[in-house]
Amino acid sequence: MNPTAAYELTILVPVFNEQEALPALEERLAAYLPKCPVRSCVLLINDGSTDGSEARILEACSRHPDFFYIGFACNQGLSAALKAGFDHAESALCGYIDADLQTVPEDFDLLLPWTGEYELVTGIRSRRRDSVWKRLQSRIANGWRRWFTHDGVSDTGCPLKVIRTRMARKLPLFDGMHRFLPALVQLEGGRVRQIPVRHFPRTAGRSKYHLWNRFWGPLADCFAFRWMKSRHISYLVAHTNLK
Repeated sequence: MNPTAAYELTILVPVFNEQEALPALEERLAAYLPKCPVRSCVLLINDGSTDGSEARILEACSRHPDFFYIGFACNQGLSAALKAGFDHAESALCGYIDADLQTVPEDFDLLLPWTGEYELVTGIRSRRRDSVWKRLQSRIANGWRRWFTHDGVSDTGCPLKVIRTRMARKLPLFDGMHRFLPALVQLEGGRVRQIPVRHFPRTAGRSKYHLWNRFWGPLADCFAFRWMKSRHISYLVAHTNLK
């Protein structure tokens, strides 16, 4: 039996070369789980790290019975890590947080009360603690994405989200499609709620994002989303004898 079926929330944490950040992440998540409003576990997804992240993940899982992991053979990217988490989690809800702790697990408490009404509850980073250049890149990328998708979401890149697992498994995730989670949920008829959350400076490790994968790559993905949306299949079953 998949052990995540015993929980209501599985917190997905994609990890790629974050060995410096993992000790603080482990401590923060371990302290949060007993306080979470719903029974929760952690699923660490090692996205083909080439540093010591895998060893630290295995050590963390050996110390905490509510920690689980998936390990990729090679680096596949954030969208693949999230899809693996969605595919393997058996809890009713999946949370998502980055390993760098620029958002914190305690703020899941702000999102969880809305999960009964909305299929996806996503954070908005208030008072972002990033450089001016990084904020500018993010603002431009978000502007392009909103113009293409009309999803009404101001900060799709916020790495703090809770989604119903059944909805997450419906989403057509391809490389780069993690940026379009709200739009994809809406495409499947789901509802999205935005909630302000705290944001903190990165204290360990290095960001994996730069101009190309923050702007030019996402711009190309916008065209891919528009193509996919124009060919999206939706149907309503009127009768069946399968039940």
